[in-house]
Amino acid sequence: MSAASRDLGKPKMLSGKDVGRLIDGLHDAYPDAGCELRHDNPLELLVATILSAQSTDERINLITETLFEKYRTAADFASAEVAVFEQDIRSSGFYRDKTKRVQGMARRLVEEYGGEVPDTMEDLLTLPGVARKTANLVLGTAFGKAEGVVVDTHVRRLSQRLGLSTRKDPNKIEQDLIAALPREEWIFMGHALILHGRRVCKARKPQCDECALADVCPRNGVEVAQ
Repeated sequence: MSAASRDLGKPKMLSGKDVGRLIDGLHDAYPDAGCELRHDNPLELLVATILSAQSTDERINLITETLFEKYRTAADFASAEVAVFEQDIRSSGFYRDKTKRVQGMARRLVEEYGGEVPDTMEDLLTLPGVARKTANLVLGTAFGKAEGVVVDTHVRRLSQRLGLSTRKDPNKIEQDLIAALPREEWIFMGHALILHGRRVCKARKPQCDECALADVCPRNGVEVAQ
């Protein structure tokens, strides 16, 4: 047999000691890990995160370079002409749906929060277009509050490969990460796992030979040469 797939057997979960080695490895590999969406304030980060769904940070950064010059406040986003705003964000993909989400979010900010982005999970989750992933990103990046761990497609994939979770639902994966990781690492780990997933542990061809985590990673579900 030329190859064996680790997903044929029971996934190997990391021990507490190995989780510590994993965290250390990511700190060494990505000491300055942070959000790659450009922003100058919580509102810009919130808008950029909503726009980034099913797009790339690079694409969104190109859009927001001019978007944030044109729209500076929640009221600006809320009162924008729909057809105009759709064209402003068209290249982000799914622009009609994203327009509804951004404007719905902005209207609620104006109506309920004085135009300011709230800094609690409970309040953020009342905003249209905001689920836990977005709320965790905004809380951690803009406010320095560790209320959970960001779980996007990269974190979901890496959590399974690295033996941090066996589950598929993002909310359940987040609960596994919260249980496995020290709270002071929650913000960093979200950013670092996303970067690692983009650069090394890719969906189709993970670059295991170049991986800083090779010594600790169980490679669950990854085909390895025999």
